[in-house]
Amino acid sequence: MVFGRRPRAPLLLARLSGLRRGACGRAMAPPRCFALELPGCTLAHFAVGDEDPGARPDPGVAALLGPPGRSYSLSVPVAGSAGCAARVRAARLHQRLLHQLRRGPFRRCQLRRLLCYRPGGGAGGLQHGFLLCDPRDSPDTRSALLALLDACPEAPRPRLAEFSGDPLCRLWQLPWERQDGLGWRQLGRERVVPVPEPVLHPVVPDLPSSGVFPCREAARAVLEACTSFIPEARAVLDLLDQCPEQVQKGKFPVIVIEGLDATGKTTVTQSVSDSLKAVLLKSPPSCISQWRKIFDDEPTIIRRAFYSLGNYIVASEIAKESTKSPVIVDRYWHSTATYAIATEVSGGLQHLPPAHHPIYQWPRDLLKPDLVLLLTVSPEERMQRIEGRGMEKTKEEAELEANSIFRQKVEVSYQRMENPGCHVVDASPSRERVLQMVLSEIQNNCN
Repeated sequence: MVFGRRPRAPLLLARLSGLRRGACGRAMAPPRCFALELPGCTLAHFAVGDEDPGARPDPGVAALLGPPGRSYSLSVPVAGSAGCAARVRAARLHQRLLHQLRRGPFRRCQLRRLLCYRPGGGAGGLQHGFLLCDPRDSPDTRSALLALLDACPEAPRPRLAEFSGDPLCRLWQLPWERQDGLGWRQLGRERVVPVPEPVLHPVVPDLPSSGVFPCREAARAVLEACTSFIPEARAVLDLLDQCPEQVQKGKFPVIVIEGLDATGKTTVTQSVSDSLKAVLLKSPPSCISQWRKIFDDEPTIIRRAFYSLGNYIVASEIAKESTKSPVIVDRYWHSTATYAIATEVSGGLQHLPPAHHPIYQWPRDLLKPDLVLLLTVSPEERMQRIEGRGMEKTKEEAELEANSIFRQKVEVSYQRMENPGCHVVDASPSRERVLQMVLSEIQNNCN
């Protein structure tokens, strides 16, 4: 969804992509674009800093940004050259802000996901943030936000702005800035105008450096940046460094079994390995799985780096075991990538990267299996199985239960994976029937 009437895209994008000129010809910073997640998993795109006298906001978005309440934007810039350390710091600060914005005086406010991105797209420059809507326009909310920023003296300092309307139904953003020794002050105002929805979701160009890592070194660099505050990150890296960077599969087939939780993966993988007299492996492997809870509590960039490196560690085991017997793997790279994509790409199914996008391709340096099977069951069957298990859930498992759109994004991302793609198996029938279908797929696709 794009709020307001749709501007002439080529003209406006050309204006947004370059530097503007002031009245004296002085170069000015280009306007900033925002993607705001709305109810129903739709997205509204708008820009701040552009002058378009004919632009009028959509009434629905104006109700969020303008009076009678008060809305605030809070974004986390990536300091420095946007290397791994800067990305990790920004991600952890974003997560800390999320926890704080759900407490105390902010509980009466609505919190929505907000992205700030460069006009024209491209990697780099993406800022994750929030839109905080206070329906009562309480001065306590503004005071609490400024106090929250005072508690974040280190870089990157979050950027705060508030929105205001005027009698002509125009919307303005008013940024706040802290001046040393002088406290906080507003820096004037900038127009809020609609912009065309970009071809790709703004987060997609950044995924290879923030969650869907294309190679071992990219994921390794993230955990290296975490060793000063997560001791277990060093332990994972030490285990990784014991594994050769390039490994080859043996002569026996390697079959990966994927699927959402409660689709029967544990039962099927064990039954298949027994039937084929195969070695059963899991990702993350047992040597690092005891630290899973620690990394599950971290932001996506850290959590996915942990799971990505778990894939490379288990690849070393696959290479060794596949020289002696078939190998069955309970989850591998596809699950790491699909959950990252579904988590990071806000909005609905229509905002996922399109089919055949490079983000769905297998990492160039990771041992590739012979076959990937994706177990599926109906949402109703999954819920019945989950309720019967009574097991502790990760945050993402809980999100699968509570959010049907998130579940669908995971499922669609699985089905768009390529090289290798997923062979879908209906896991709703009896265990015996599912085992028979899985063995048939293996026989038809593996020597």
